[in-house]
Amino acid sequence: MLRRYLPILTWLPHYNRRLGGADLLAGVIVTVMVIPQSLAYAVLAGLPAVVGLYASLLPALAYVVLGTSRTLAVGPVAIVALMTGAALSGVATPGTPDYLQAALVLSLLSGLMLLLMGLLRMGFVANFLSHPVIAGFLAASGLLIAASQIGHLLGVELVARDLLPRLVELVGGLADIHLPTLAIGAGSLLFLLLLRQYGRSTLRGLGLSRPLADLLTRSGPVFAVVVTTLATWQLELDAIGVAVIGDIPQGLPPLSIPGFDASLWQALLVPALLISVVGFVESVSMGQMLAARRRERISPNQELVGLGGANLAAAFTSGMPVSGGLTRTVINYDAGAQTPLAGMFAAIGIGAVTLFLTPALAYLPIATLAATITVSILTLIDIPLIRQTWRYSRSDFAAMAVTILLTLVEGVETGIISGVAISIGLFLYRTSRPHSALVGRIPGTEHFRNVERHETETVSHVALLRIDESLYFANARYLEDTVYDLVATRPELEHVVLICSAVNLIDASALESLDAINARLKDSRVTLHLAEVKGPVMDRLKCSDFLDDMTGRVFLSTFAAWRELSRPSQ
Repeated sequence: MLRRYLPILTWLPHYNRRLGGADLLAGVIVTVMVIPQSLAYAVLAGLPAVVGLYASLLPALAYVVLGTSRTLAVGPVAIVALMTGAALSGVATPGTPDYLQAALVLSLLSGLMLLLMGLLRMGFVANFLSHPVIAGFLAASGLLIAASQIGHLLGVELVARDLLPRLVELVGGLADIHLPTLAIGAGSLLFLLLLRQYGRSTLRGLGLSRPLADLLTRSGPVFAVVVTTLATWQLELDAIGVAVIGDIPQGLPPLSIPGFDASLWQALLVPALLISVVGFVESVSMGQMLAARRRERISPNQELVGLGGANLAAAFTSGMPVSGGLTRTVINYDAGAQTPLAGMFAAIGIGAVTLFLTPALAYLPIATLAATITVSILTLIDIPLIRQTWRYSRSDFAAMAVTILLTLVEGVETGIISGVAISIGLFLYRTSRPHSALVGRIPGTEHFRNVERHETETVSHVALLRIDESLYFANARYLEDTVYDLVATRPELEHVVLICSAVNLIDASALESLDAINARLKDSRVTLHLAEVKGPVMDRLKCSDFLDDMTGRVFLSTFAAWRELSRPSQ
């Protein structure tokens, strides 16, 4: 039982020097790589840059103890930072103590929700976020994040947070572009884009090994930070208006206690729930994909506990909501991390930076961080998936399009809630009109197929109706109408066989409809039969009186029903 809630006990006893060396190297690489991102995502959330470092320390250590993924790296991530900024801006003014306090409350609420969901084994909640909705939400969020960084890249102060007002404000402020800031921002952006597009192939062409070429390519943000920070310091660009990070508090994060303000907690409940679910989905998706590559497994329910513990740690160490990050996890995996202890080494490295090296970051231009954010969110916009969804399912694309539109116009909360609501609505609509087919026997075989698609054998007094959906309240009435129409159009009919091979559930409403069908057919001198009923469904039917009242039989197979009923009536 203890190992179930403390996964560290499953791998730590087998830890050895070889694993330690691999994890230490991965930790060092992740430390160097994610510092610019940690700073940038805190700024994206409207928080002081140092909060991003704080959120990469104790939360990462909490996940090492509680998480089940060997390679997932926990800390600030782009999508959660965006949602955090959107939630906090509605309850406090950025830069004020109230804003920081709200960030702690948001982390606490998110942590409590994730922890409770994990203890209640509610990992299935993530299933309500369909992939098209998630893809649409991420694409729209990527556009919002990019739009939020335009002002930093151009050196223009933009007040509006919503997309359209921000763009209108930008057009009006083009004359105020700060050229030195533009040079830093555009230069960093161009460098990172070119490095991402051509860096790996160019470095391979120069004779570097693939791992080294990949490492140097991913090091682009580090190079941009170092070069622009040194340039700003040497040329004193901050004196001519280039916005910089400024003084970052030196030392480990101070302990913090989230305040209890009932109105604040109430205002942040829904944002905290959405941040929790979205962060969990992103983390588990990445964790499962990388675990599968190594033939490992992760536990979604325990991941809820791990992420909950990480967010609780952030709440009490002056941090912000955290999750498993795409970029930092891929870096951790590619760097050779073997166990979660790589996350501990990375946290120790970031802690050392926080203790000793923050003065060196004082001249880091905000424009460089904006460029880093803008390039990193390109992975959120999956154009091929959007095209494929359009071709494959217009209804799923409709859910995706509405999610994108409402996220851009009304904000992240409205977008994702609407996307989930539309997905559930479309599911209910599709399953409320279940596909059914009259089937006949393929000559000379025991196979039965749709009479409209295949050449089959049929008999006039028997109707074999295959139901291709579970039966529940939303489609129970539709099933009744289908059977009644069938009987009305075939006066010679004596037997109706409902083939239940695709039926995994019959709820109380559907059971009532089956009773009604049985009674109506009995009045019409037609016998109702079932075939291929699955074990769990049959177990539930045996708990009712339906089988006792049914006029016909339950056949093991469609062929058995055909063989028995197709003989002419005596």
